[in-house]
Amino acid sequence: MKKLAVVVTTPPYSNLSVTALDYIETALNAGIELVGVFFYQDGVIHANQQVEIASDEFQCINHWQTLHEKYLLPLHLCITAAEKRGLSDEQSQNIHSIFTVSGLGELVELANKADRVVQF
Repeated sequence: MKKLAVVVTTPPYSNLSVTALDYIETALNAGIELVGVFFYQDGVIHANQQVEIASDEFQCINHWQTLHEKYLLPLHLCITAAEKRGLSDEQSQNIHSIFTVSGLGELVELANKADRVVQF
């Protein structure tokens, strides 16, 4: 069985985020094991509970939550990139609870476990 890791560097209001979600869901439905998703650079904005996307636009967080719950999909958040963008799990607690705060070492671990790494 193939193992896949995904790196998301695009913000939630980008069309590429929709593509990433579609890609991940298609892979999971095809039986591909997803070892995890790592949010880096502007991708960490997906975890910000204070970001409000217009109601008539695609709501990425709802889809991340569904994938996380349905497939027990690990969602890792680069803490350094998050802190640079005003996210913190300690002071303001603005990181959505489905995300696990991680460092770049976790990205290395995911890449080592996977047969393929795809970045969006």
